[in-house]
Amino acid sequence: MKKTLKKIAKYPLPGMAKPRMTRADSWKKRPIVLKYWEYKDNIRLWARENNFNLGNEICVIFYIPMPKSWSIKKKAEMLYTPHQQRPDVDNLLKGLMDALLDEDSHIHTAYAKKIWYSEGSVEFYELPDISLL
Repeated sequence: MKKTLKKIAKYPLPGMAKPRMTRADSWKKRPIVLKYWEYKDNIRLWARENNFNLGNEICVIFYIPMPKSWSIKKKAEMLYTPHQQRPDVDNLLKGLMDALLDEDSHIHTAYAKKIWYSEGSVEFYELPDISLL
């Protein structure tokens, strides 16, 4: 018997991995860091407007947009398949938690997946009860 996940929210833009930053980024204003700060501002605003908060457990699917240069045939082949290149799923999750949480030490369970899709987005799901014992 296959269980389905219950979707609780959808952020309509692609996720972004947290870039490696240094103290100099506070005044150098590298483009990747500016883009990341914009992502953080946008997802925080979305969370506030939608009354969304991350709990102690995270279940998230990152939908990675396919390149526009791909053919229609390749896009059809890759739709819903695992995304197995950069950005790494742990860096996407780190970027998400950094944007939505002041402190993430209370997170004890995280499930994250990244797949190819026609448009980028981030979907949050209710984590099913999983008993390991």
